[in-house]
Amino acid sequence: MRTWLTHHRARVAGKSPLGEALAYIAKYWDRLCIFLGDGRIEIDNNTVERTIRPIALNRKNALFAGHDAGAENWATIASLIDTCKLNAIDPFSYLTDTLTAIVNGHKQSRIGELMPWNYSGEQTAKVCCPP
Repeated sequence: MRTWLTHHRARVAGKSPLGEALAYIAKYWDRLCIFLGDGRIEIDNNTVERTIRPIALNRKNALFAGHDAGAENWATIASLIDTCKLNAIDPFSYLTDTLTAIVNGHKQSRIGELMPWNYSGEQTAKVCCPP
């Protein structure tokens, strides 16, 4: 196919619709080969786009919160909640445990432990009551 593509690109005007289509294929040839060689790779990113759409809409809605600080707080909480959903975590449990841990003196240097992707749901005793 690569030989066919190279041969026909040389014969077709580059500005014609067919020439532009062939140039597009040539531009993404390496990626096409990766896609064809690995069945796990999706042909498009629609799944990811649908997944992050609520996050983007929430961020856009935060523009109309009435105050900059309120909008930033809203966007932060909305991002945490949607990140919980993406990681199949109950947002209420996560926020309850995380806020309790912070109030109980969780070290700021270990903040990564409190991120939604590190939360197991069984952390209430460990996170809320650090040694």
